[in-house]
Amino acid sequence: MGVAGFAHAAFNVTDMERSISFYAEVFGARKAFEIAHPVTGKPWIVYLHIAGDQFIELFYGGEKIIPYEDSNAGFSHVCLAVMDINEIADRIVQCGAPLDSPVRQGRDGNWQCWTHDPDGNRIELMQMSEDSLQNQFVRSLAERKE
Repeated sequence: MGVAGFAHAAFNVTDMERSISFYAEVFGARKAFEIAHPVTGKPWIVYLHIAGDQFIELFYGGEKIIPYEDSNAGFSHVCLAVMDINEIADRIVQCGAPLDSPVRQGRDGNWQCWTHDPDGNRIELMQMSEDSLQNQFVRSLAERKE
């Protein structure tokens, strides 16, 4: 019923080329397509392909960066699932991007590390473990359907 999955995360960015470079170099995202503004015809949105049918959507025109604080309401972070958490942590460092926290096991049982994009949007990288709370929940759903 209803939702089939996550399609994209969207960010307003202050420097489109810098943001595209970050997502391409660090995560291997590819520029999929652009959309022009329907009224002005100027560049408006860039879609970056992450995996499968999942994208990051970047909007031109971001001006004011709002630093993250735990007390902020609303958006906190985007999480990208990875196959090898140590490999992505190494890649973050090799690309000169910030590794905000090293690889460690989270309270949910998954392995994670953190970075942020050029506009300060927090990004969690997660390698799912077999016994994580998420996988336990998904297995319980599958067992109920059998």
